[in-house]
Amino acid sequence: MSETKNVLLVGVGGQGTILASKILSTGLLGAGYDVKMSEVHGMAQRGGSVSTQVRYGTEVFSPIIGPGEADILVAFEAMEALRWLDFLKPSGVVVINDFRIPSTPILLGKNDYPEGVIDLVSSKVSTKVIDAAAIAAGLGNPRTMNLVLLGALIEAMGLSGIDWTPVVAACVKAGQVEMNMRALESGAAQAKTRAGRP
Repeated sequence: MSETKNVLLVGVGGQGTILASKILSTGLLGAGYDVKMSEVHGMAQRGGSVSTQVRYGTEVFSPIIGPGEADILVAFEAMEALRWLDFLKPSGVVVINDFRIPSTPILLGKNDYPEGVIDLVSSKVSTKVIDAAAIAAGLGNPRTMNLVLLGALIEAMGLSGIDWTPVVAACVKAGQVEMNMRALESGAAQAKTRAGRP
């Protein structure tokens, strides 16, 4: 066991951040960690911001991560990384999905999607850029993008020693276990080599 670690997953409603957090928390509990998880759905059903906080260690008293406390920030959508960057420790790592989901004001033409988000984040903190959408599509199921990012998180946090197969099997439909495990393993492989924009 180790000191408490803080994991912040952020994205947009419908991207599967909650499922990824559930799989992570279940695996950590099975490995003997004390785990606390908190979800904030926001306007998730309308494409709004979604965040999940997972804290694990020998003994964890609260699920809440404050500004400057996250060891890792996993952004399922690029702009969300910038929105939540203040929550990362100076020594923390960002795993950022090279993927855009325009917000309602952008879709309505009231705002523009900011350019250079990934480059800006990469210039400030240690960053791993993952094109999870392309990886998931290459595996034959774009909906496994969340498992690709979970795999990158697992690798970045040194949690690959946990047997994730039974954990994934407990959290997804029976016919989807193999596909989701391939996505998780692909994300882990990408995180081993990616730093900054490829």
